[in-house]
Amino acid sequence: MEDQLVQVLANTQLAAEGPRKQAELDLRHASTNPAYPLSLANIARHASISLDIRQVALSALRLFIERNWSGEHDDGPTIPIDDSIKDQIRPMVLDLALNSADDKKIKTASSYAVGKIANVDFPEQWPSLLPTLLDIIPNGNENQLHGALIVLRDLVDESLSDDQFFSMARDIVKVVYDAAINDNRKPALRALAVSVFRGCFDLMDTVKEEHPTEVHAFAEEAMKGWFPFFHQTMKLRLPDRDPQSAFQPDSWNGIIALKMQVVKCLLKLKLVFANLLLPQTPLFFQAIWEELSLLEPSHEQMYIENEAQGRLEDSDGLPYTLDFLILEELDFLNSCMRAPPVRKELEAQLAAHASAHETPWVVDLMKLTTSYARITQEEEELWDIDVSLYLAEEQSVSANYTPRTACGDLLIKLGEWLNQKALEGLFAHTKNLFAEDASWRKQEAALYLLNMLVNDFLECNKTVPPEVGQAYLELVNYAINRPTEPLLRGRGYLVAGILAQFNGTAAALMDRTIEAITAEQSELVQVACIKAVEGFLRSGSAVGSQQLQAKVVNAISQWMSTRDMTEIEEADDLLVTLTETLRAAIDLDKRVAVSNDIPALDLLFLIAKHGSTNWQVTMLICEEFEDIVKTMPDPASYQALCQKVLPSLTGAFNVADVTSDNPLITFATELMASLTQYASEPLPPGFVAATLPKLSRLLMENNEGDILRPGAESVKYLLAHDHEQVLNYHDESNRSGLEVCLHIIDRLLGPSIEDNAASEVGGLAAELVEKAGHERLGPFLPQLLQAVANRLATAEAAPFIQSLILVFARLSLVGAHDVVEFLSTIQIDGQSGLQIVLSKWLENSVNFAGYDEIRQNVIALSKLYSLNDARVAQTMVRGDLIIPTSDRIMTRSRNPDQYTIIPAPLKILKVLIEELLSASGVNSAANAAAAAAAEFADENDDDGWEDDPDTLDLNLGSTKNDLMGFLEASNMRNRDDETQAYLTEFFVSAARDNISGFGDWYNGLTDDEKAKLNEIRPAE
Repeated sequence: MEDQLVQVLANTQLAAEGPRKQAELDLRHASTNPAYPLSLANIARHASISLDIRQVALSALRLFIERNWSGEHDDGPTIPIDDSIKDQIRPMVLDLALNSADDKKIKTASSYAVGKIANVDFPEQWPSLLPTLLDIIPNGNENQLHGALIVLRDLVDESLSDDQFFSMARDIVKVVYDAAINDNRKPALRALAVSVFRGCFDLMDTVKEEHPTEVHAFAEEAMKGWFPFFHQTMKLRLPDRDPQSAFQPDSWNGIIALKMQVVKCLLKLKLVFANLLLPQTPLFFQAIWEELSLLEPSHEQMYIENEAQGRLEDSDGLPYTLDFLILEELDFLNSCMRAPPVRKELEAQLAAHASAHETPWVVDLMKLTTSYARITQEEEELWDIDVSLYLAEEQSVSANYTPRTACGDLLIKLGEWLNQKALEGLFAHTKNLFAEDASWRKQEAALYLLNMLVNDFLECNKTVPPEVGQAYLELVNYAINRPTEPLLRGRGYLVAGILAQFNGTAAALMDRTIEAITAEQSELVQVACIKAVEGFLRSGSAVGSQQLQAKVVNAISQWMSTRDMTEIEEADDLLVTLTETLRAAIDLDKRVAVSNDIPALDLLFLIAKHGSTNWQVTMLICEEFEDIVKTMPDPASYQALCQKVLPSLTGAFNVADVTSDNPLITFATELMASLTQYASEPLPPGFVAATLPKLSRLLMENNEGDILRPGAESVKYLLAHDHEQVLNYHDESNRSGLEVCLHIIDRLLGPSIEDNAASEVGGLAAELVEKAGHERLGPFLPQLLQAVANRLATAEAAPFIQSLILVFARLSLVGAHDVVEFLSTIQIDGQSGLQIVLSKWLENSVNFAGYDEIRQNVIALSKLYSLNDARVAQTMVRGDLIIPTSDRIMTRSRNPDQYTIIPAPLKILKVLIEELLSASGVNSAANAAAAAAAEFADENDDDGWEDDPDTLDLNLGSTKNDLMGFLEASNMRNRDDETQAYLTEFFVSAARDNISGFGDWYNGLTDDEKAKLNEIRPAE
């Protein structure tokens, strides 16, 4: 079988699709042969077979193990593997992982396979695995050590349970420590050992939840050895580099990898055992500052002046290039500056000098960050090709985290700590750079750091002293007049745009910035000016200026007219920048939206057409359009707006295929929902005739929820604002508006539409019933309500259930008896309609969302209760959750939740008591109190650092717990005085007048519910 498998595996790598697909089928067929996994393992061991085929064999083996080794798989039945085969495979793949000397990829692939087996078999079926590794690491040759560390790392990351790790923790930490400190081992192997140790912290973090004292003591003991080694490693200097070479010497790779893992380990330690690191921070802070200063010339020559390749990892996933190390060390420096021991020392030095810019460490830090914040050769070339990448950095949304962005983050944190002193220190250094006529890259970097710092000042409502702002404007004027340095010019305009929001004098540059959008030769400077103009407009100095609006919009219009818009459809950040600046211009005076002379809205729609796949662009434009519609409630303005936008909106629906998931149709439907939601009353003449046919076609042919929801909302708003125009409308087939609406509702209630897609149909149906009335609906009313009840019986999604229930709730507000009468006469799957609807209604009421919807539901339930109808009283529904008395751990799959069964009126009272608490704000107050208590507890458990980490480590158990807690707390209700007043009056009246036998039902309430009601008695 092995010879045949070798050929099949080779064929799976062919470029030709036909033979490759056939080989994949052959491989799938071969996997049913009991000898298949062992044959793959044998192929992987054969040195005579090419490395590529051996690697493919290991990959196929890993996939086979993953699916079949445990005997269970989520995707269906598995292929049984005999225990004797497993017994042979385990040592074979482990031997490959430990002893393959010919190729790292074979070793790595084998390690993955070992890890997959260990996930299932360790320790019960493979007890020797970990002891074998722990024996090889101190005693094996370098090849064996490498393999053992790879396998151990995979075990720690993927396979060891918390208990398994803690039982072997001392042994694991000791062997990797001994490997890490062994100067006779290659630096890359020592880095791998530190990487394994770093992985141990994730397990320690989970275990410390239950055993804080023991785990902390263990970590403290372990770090006594690791701290000196870490410090020694950080003091280690890189070998001398050939000054003529622009590339990183190979002799650096292993040492950089080792240093990288040490810094990563220190950062992980800060997250898990911050108080252990705290006393050591001054030592590491100094060591890393010194190293960053020493590495500056190499970084400059390799990345600023040349294009040395960066961001590289070895085959074990360990980063080893200088840019990675610098990035990690800048992050650690940032963290250390927030540690009290470091901060205390720095503050003492600051206090010993007359000003910040005379304090040596402030001066040195500004020099350091300005140097590392310079634009690299690679960035300059990339931005020249794609200006959207340049804007991504300005928007702080770039996934490309670089030393430049790390320096920006460091300045922001410095500003949060030192406030104006940080600005003072940066300005002094920046002024020197311009006075000395330093390189344009350093000047640009200093202004970039100002951008980052001042942006944060803006967000935190801090001020920039007028004299500093004025002094910076002189530097800006210099920057924007450098004809051969486009990146410096662009930065100058961006700084002017942000300073304008603090300093009125900066507004003097607004006209020049607007002109530069079209006059500048460099596209990068043009888009920088578009971005900067937004800052000028947000400064508030130009509100209501239609002349300025016209200038900005016409400049952007002229810029866009020279571009092929299809080419920038993928330029997300450029589209966002254009949108945000246009929004800022429109916001000066929203009447510009209906202007025929200034094409602001036309440009937004053009951007939307080409950016409809970009969620941020569509969200921004939808928000702006909604704001525009809200500001035009009077009929004349609204009609003018409709005349301007309806051709574009309805034109988007005129595509041949409205059944597809077309983002432009989705966007147009959302805009239509906003246009109809805030419409004037009555609607402009002909509005329904212009919109309902398009909406009807969409709603009758499309299946996408993103289209059906806003589409159904739009029809609902048409009815709400001008039902006469809707009901008097006739389509080209002479169907009335009523019939059109009924057809739409009938389709959305049908089984082919998913719950979430149909979640607005209830609101539409309720609006139609309310506005058309019994007389117009005639025989259609019971058919419509039957259809709503039928769909409610099978509905599962909460928004959809709420939407359908509100049809009956709104009817109950004016005719509760008629609703009960109707539901009592219909059958749904052999059960009474009243039983089905009331059960679903009462089970889901407490999950309703929206002030109006909750209030309507509360009043409707009180009306149903007050009917004192025997049919309601005889309807039995789910009551309170039955708490099991056993203290055994139960799983829901085997022990589903059980409830008491109680009469509907009693359940209505329970629901209304719950709603009373929500409306009074008691529940949200309790949540706030719990949050405050948790915060107080955190303060008492202070780890000594100034603030929380800036990034989430999703590997940590504590992070996962925090996220789950956030999700649980997110479904909070807020205070509603109107609903509270109504319910208070309802319960007082019910108790006083014994409405519907309240006294008897009161006895069925729990003690807690009675206590809650007794609290409102003084309101009598």
